[in-house]
Amino acid sequence: MSKPNPIELQKYLAGVDYPAQRDDLVRAAERNGADEGTLSVVRGLPDRTYDGPSGVSKEI
Repeated sequence: MSKPNPIELQKYLAGVDYPAQRDDLVRAAERNGADEGTLSVVRGLPDRTYDGPSGVSKEI
């Protein structure tokens, strides 16, 4: 699976209050209309706390 575009990813994660857990990121992506490919990538992130958008992008 290809990585989502970082700008699009952050659009789908809008409204997340960091630090955030993976489940928070998944809920935000679902709420913001992320496509299945992006949702799959976000769901596949390690289950840990992310301090901000750059941490999420780095993990992906």
